[in-house]
Amino acid sequence: MRRLRLKLMAALCLGIGLMGCSLTRPPAQVEAPFPAQWHAPLPHGGSLASLADWWRQLDDPLLVELIAAAEAASPNIASAAARVAEARSTRVQAGAALLPSLDGTASASRGTSGFASSGGGSNSSNLSASTPITTLQAGLQSKWEIDLFGRLRADRDAAEAKQNSANAKWHDARVAVAAETANAYFAERACQQQLRVSESDAHSRSETARLNDLSAKAGFTAPADAALARASASDASGRLTQQRAQCAVQRKALVALSGIDETTLEQKLAAAPAQRALPAVGSIASVPAEAISQRPDVYAAELGVASASADVGSAEAERYPKLTLSGSIGRTQYRVGGVHQSLETWTVGPLSLTVPLLDGGARRANTDAAKARYAEAVSLYRANVRQAVREVEEALVNLDATDARTTDADAAVKNYQASFDATQARYSSGLASLFELEDSRRTLFSAQTARVSLQRERTEAWVALYRSMGGGWSRSAPSSESSSMTTTRATQVATSP
Repeated sequence: MRRLRLKLMAALCLGIGLMGCSLTRPPAQVEAPFPAQWHAPLPHGGSLASLADWWRQLDDPLLVELIAAAEAASPNIASAAARVAEARSTRVQAGAALLPSLDGTASASRGTSGFASSGGGSNSSNLSASTPITTLQAGLQSKWEIDLFGRLRADRDAAEAKQNSANAKWHDARVAVAAETANAYFAERACQQQLRVSESDAHSRSETARLNDLSAKAGFTAPADAALARASASDASGRLTQQRAQCAVQRKALVALSGIDETTLEQKLAAAPAQRALPAVGSIASVPAEAISQRPDVYAAELGVASASADVGSAEAERYPKLTLSGSIGRTQYRVGGVHQSLETWTVGPLSLTVPLLDGGARRANTDAAKARYAEAVSLYRANVRQAVREVEEALVNLDATDARTTDADAAVKNYQASFDATQARYSSGLASLFELEDSRRTLFSAQTARVSLQRERTEAWVALYRSMGGGWSRSAPSSESSSMTTTRATQVATSP
């Protein structure tokens, strides 16, 4: 037994010593084209962390409810959660490959022997070739592949990087769904604002047409002016009908995103207050690398490089020998004609070495393919960073531009309204023509429509900034916490109607 322990210890020490060997992998982290500074105006006030709860800062419970419903109903989030669970299982499998396996075995058989016994013993004289023999066996078998050149460790590292990447992609899916839902919600609110403008315009033109008809019948207004007023009213009525259709289409988009029944959604929208002012969010990190690195999609692409690097190490190690140690311990019992005999067995080995010799270049080709995938991952990561920088700077430019235009838009509406009121008063006194009134009304309607569109652009710019900055996600969050969140979300999605 002592010799067995010594042999086992020697084999274990040999395996641990050989596991120190590993092949060189390409860099798991590479440089990315981060600019030294932003080339866009930065907003001030607030903090980057506040982006995570930006929806709640709007003090609009309906928006928060719609985003939560959209996350629960989103097939993209459900798929991302499933991929996280799959990646986690793969990581466990890859980690288990580094450890020895242990299997239990048990068997029982009964048959006759192929011998005729001889001897003087009373029991032996009763045995013959037809005497049944019962054989019972039980034991443990172990097998361990010693990671000579780091193949198994590379597989484990690749699996871990893929799991973390899947977690980041799940967060990215949530951010994308939140941004899409917010855009749809703000578009519906803007549509309702434009609908009110169109209703007011249509009512005003209809009233002018009615008064002109009465005046024409009394002979005070030329038929041409009355016809012009009726045409203007019909034109406004057509725009109003079109606007109502656009709002109905926009509501259906919200229904599809949130999974909420349309009747219920209409009731919620009617009961919700008008859209509130946007909160101050910003204070973007002055160093683009700090800001962009907090995007989950950029982090996932970075992990893709690490995973591809580990895959290269695994493929390269496949070209080198593999060392496997086996062992077993067991007990066998024979039962023959009432005689019981037990044997205990154990083996250490074989210690087998598999050396690849000829494979037609398959292993070499597999390594080249892994290196090509690594180069692709590096290229995708750098392209992802460039795209992220572009999205952030575009959002910042649009946000600054809409902010600068807001004052002018408000002033334009105010002054066009004053001009229209004055023109309408002059028209009622007979000092202005219908053409002047319609021209003033048209410019006022255009200014009001432009202001609604500007407000919509501003909300789009805020949502784009939220999306481009990663939605407040931080890679510093523990992966275990992220995994727990993912499991919870996957369960919620699986049980949602």
